[in-house]
Amino acid sequence: MAGARDVKRRIKSVENTRQITRTMELVATSKLKKSTDRVSATRPYGESIVSIVENLCSPDFVEKFPLLRKPDECKKAAVLLLTADRGLAGGFNANLIKEANNLLDVLKKAGTEASLHIVGKKGIAYFRFRGHPIASEYVDLGDAPTVESAGDIIGPLGDAFSSGEIDAVYVVSSKFRSAVSTPPTVLKLLPVEPAYAKHKSDDFILTPNAGIILQTLLPLYLRNSLYRALVENVAAEQGSRRTAMKNATDNAGDVLEHLTRTYNRARQGQITQEIAEIVGGAAALE
Repeated sequence: MAGARDVKRRIKSVENTRQITRTMELVATSKLKKSTDRVSATRPYGESIVSIVENLCSPDFVEKFPLLRKPDECKKAAVLLLTADRGLAGGFNANLIKEANNLLDVLKKAGTEASLHIVGKKGIAYFRFRGHPIASEYVDLGDAPTVESAGDIIGPLGDAFSSGEIDAVYVVSSKFRSAVSTPPTVLKLLPVEPAYAKHKSDDFILTPNAGIILQTLLPLYLRNSLYRALVENVAAEQGSRRTAMKNATDNAGDVLEHLTRTYNRARQGQITQEIAEIVGGAAALE
């Protein structure tokens, strides 16, 4: 009977775990809906800024605006890694960290000195444990990052690029395609490299001129690009967490089914043994 009691305790433990993972799945599903709505809301504005920058930019402005500066060679670069503050999201954080490590290796082989900047406790913990120097850290942005937070993060990097301290800024984040497709990607945020559009600013009547517009628009372009990356990264995190918790819940169900059969067999064997002992005892008394 001791074996049956042990199985019974395991069943209770797995049931409690399944209840937790099921709750986390429901919470992630709710947050995923809000996150995907936020992603959809940010895309039209971001795409409009990109379109305007592409139409206004021309090679003539490269020397005028520091954010359009094109270094002859990349001696120093900044890598900005976006991870989550929490785990239990499958391979979400691990995939991002792996992508960042690959990028750091590529830059190192190219002779580029790379400084690492990290958003999220998981990425910070990983690189800190391995003794890798971290130039800046950002945590607790929450499930709804703000444009102001994006500005606070990218502002110092933009200033460093404008002053010539660094020659490039890369962002490692997840690209949100769907709840089940969130591949890690590398975005070269600086220097700003618009794919010059076929229709140039000469095709439009601009008030004020293109230079004044770009002076205001380029910082917004930079800040919004990071904001979109933050928003998509949060949506990807919630999608990965929902998938991970659903798989955990399903696996717990399979384990419960197996343990229930084991318990029933153990209980049936115990009952059979007790009956046999009763029958044997009755026969001995005759």
